[in-house]
Amino acid sequence: MKHVLQISLILGSLALASAASATGLATCNSGPQSGWQSQDTLKKKLTDQGWQIRQIKIDGGCYEVYAVNEQGQRVESYFHPVTFDHVRTSTR
Repeated sequence: MKHVLQISLILGSLALASAASATGLATCNSGPQSGWQSQDTLKKKLTDQGWQIRQIKIDGGCYEVYAVNEQGQRVESYFHPVTFDHVRTSTR
């Protein structure tokens, strides 16, 4: 019975860890969030370039942006939260 409980705890921990992890499409070595520029600043920068922002969230230490770009295309793009440099994504 003790082994069943231990296995259940391990499996539960693994499930939580995988649910909380990033997508792995992009990773930014961005340091602590206290050094990041704000999402509002990124939103303004992209809006000034003609983007229509739908959502900005944090993924892999990057800002993940869902938007319609200046060409009218729906995009999912990643930006470094300190420099706002566009981050290339890996394909799965």
